[in-house]
Amino acid sequence: MTAQFPSPPFDTATFDEATRTVRFLSIDAVEKAQSGHPGAPMGLAAIAVELFTEQLTFDPSAPNWPGRDRFVLSCGHASMLIYSMLHLSGYDLSLDDLKQFRQWGSKTPGHPEYGHTPGVETTTGPLGQGIGNSVGLALASKLARARLGASAELLDYRVFTICSDGDVMEGVAYEAASLAGHLKLDNLVVIYDANNVTIDGKADVSLSEDVGRRFEGLGWVVSHVDGHDAPAVHAAVEQAKLADRPALIVARTHIGFGSPGKQDSSSSHGSALGAKEVEATKKAAGWPLEPTFIVPERVREAFAGVRAKNKQKHEDWQKKREALPADERARFEAVLAREVPADLLEQLVASVARKDDATRNHSGKVLQKVAELVPALVGGSADLAGSVKTTINGSPDVSAANFAGKNLHFGVREHGMGSVMNGLALSGLFVPYGSTFLIFGDYMRPPMRLAGLMNQQVLYVFSHDSVFLGEDGPTHQPVEQLWT
Repeated sequence: MTAQFPSPPFDTATFDEATRTVRFLSIDAVEKAQSGHPGAPMGLAAIAVELFTEQLTFDPSAPNWPGRDRFVLSCGHASMLIYSMLHLSGYDLSLDDLKQFRQWGSKTPGHPEYGHTPGVETTTGPLGQGIGNSVGLALASKLARARLGASAELLDYRVFTICSDGDVMEGVAYEAASLAGHLKLDNLVVIYDANNVTIDGKADVSLSEDVGRRFEGLGWVVSHVDGHDAPAVHAAVEQAKLADRPALIVARTHIGFGSPGKQDSSSSHGSALGAKEVEATKKAAGWPLEPTFIVPERVREAFAGVRAKNKQKHEDWQKKREALPADERARFEAVLAREVPADLLEQLVASVARKDDATRNHSGKVLQKVAELVPALVGGSADLAGSVKTTINGSPDVSAANFAGKNLHFGVREHGMGSVMNGLALSGLFVPYGSTFLIFGDYMRPPMRLAGLMNQQVLYVFSHDSVFLGEDGPTHQPVEQLWT
């Protein structure tokens, strides 16, 4: 595929200057805070500029526009990368906010936080969770479009994710990626920052597998690229968007790129470069030593052009929304609203049989009524639907061939289930639920905690919560789970 790069308003020189701007905003912010992770943003700058100028559709003046593409920085420790891009792109994040990186009460905390910083789609930091959230976000688009008619194109968004060596090591990433490959989520593109460095040193002290081949085995389309070759990155992303499955781009990068003394070293991963190394890095790049936090006017003007282009896309989207026939418009607005009847509780109480029964049987009957009254409800179990009573009667199973159903088969993937559910909720389109035995809730505690931090409407159905489970023995008795 021939790369059509660069395109207006960026020429090669402007793109290069924008990339250096991102690197040095990140360096300066970490240096000022004397805390943070400069290495990954330095290595990922060219990829981030490509995504935010050529690939992502968004409108900083309307951060929650439903038709926007989603960007997830799964390696949340590289937070200055997303903060730099949001600032340059025109979100409500000033240069002064960047200067307050990692300070108490600032809009630029150490790891990106949903609901705190405009443009941040999910809270990341615990590695692997962002990949799971991305799968949920991509799945939400597929589910929503299957419920719509002519308006389906208005929710045909893509999800772009950047992850790290640490992300792909975490088990939750494997679980979620396996589900994404099974469902053939072709609207998901993950770029793996393969810099072979973690906090403790080279990643190969603990990781020797071929990550690309692993993802191929999960049903993904995989490509490899030099992450510092901007036209090659552009071509790889364009090719990934044509795939009929989720795509992984393995981007070989150098952590701390451009630092004469710290490139490719773990010392650039989680610590400020230090005054002498910052000076050496700026001199090597031909960047002014002072003042710090420089954004060249040419770069600002180019990003303003991108902003105007995306603003026009939003306006065109809104015109299509307003032009929908009345019945389709009502259908579309109902999906966005996640409508719930005002008397939901009363109707649910009335649906409960007036007889003694196992709690999970009562729960299963109530769930049928919820599914009838709340179209946004979707979910399933970690391979225990028959025991936990969470199958919605009369609804087909969600599959790669049919996203119109309500029943999700998460497989024996509790951790991935929790993370994917967070993505479904973050889409703003669904109320997801997941289920398993209470004892196995421990497998999904990290995403449950993140759902609480993000104040997301995610439902958990836990059964077999008695400490007297009997013949299953102590492995299935949720003694300490009742306390926690």
